[in-house]
Amino acid sequence: MVVGAPARYLVFFQYLGTRYSGVMETSNDQSLIGVQNYLEKAMQNLKPVAPVKFHISSRTDTGVHALCNSAHLDIQRAPGKPAFDEKQLVHGLNRHLKPEPICILNAHRVASTFHARFSALSRTYIYRLLMGCSHHSEIPVFERDLCWAPRGGGLEFWELKFRSRSFLYRQVRRMVGALVAVGQGKLTPHRIKELLELKDSRAFPSNAMAPPSGLFLKSVEYSAADLDPTVAPGE
Repeated sequence: MVVGAPARYLVFFQYLGTRYSGVMETSNDQSLIGVQNYLEKAMQNLKPVAPVKFHISSRTDTGVHALCNSAHLDIQRAPGKPAFDEKQLVHGLNRHLKPEPICILNAHRVASTFHARFSALSRTYIYRLLMGCSHHSEIPVFERDLCWAPRGGGLEFWELKFRSRSFLYRQVRRMVGALVAVGQGKLTPHRIKELLELKDSRAFPSNAMAPPSGLFLKSVEYSAADLDPTVAPGE
């Protein structure tokens, strides 16, 4: 029996990262596993012919959240069954992701040459600071695990935005930590200059690293042509 070519999709998804080891797949015997594990388990419940791999565009670490991450995947359906349309795929995956705090936002049928990681034009991160807390108990209950609350100043939220095609490992957390450390007098601007000139991430003070709880991947950007539904899949 002849089986057609698999259909490639780009999916955008979001998650609260507190309960996961990060977005990437891990072995299932760990105490915390990756968001990718849950995505692929949900996909298997939609009965593809072959196991489906999510190719994640942007890695996030333990405790880091995503307002919008992305991945591409190839789905081979049984002979005689048409390819999923985008709404079917979103609805089916979300049904099987419950009750995890992971949600598929939307899906696009894309060309077989598209790659979620390498086709991305840029990534945007937001880091949320709650300034003015003298004790962690002052953090509003719904904001716990969703911000960093260094001491000092009046009680207010700050959001720092970073956009680039790619980032080094923990780069945003280092930049935010350095800014806060300078503001608190723990690092001098001159010392930051020295650290940059060293070009060695190991030289960065570990106690100046911003925690993961305040970091959100906000978006992954692609060209309009890559997401153009008038382009026939496979072209």
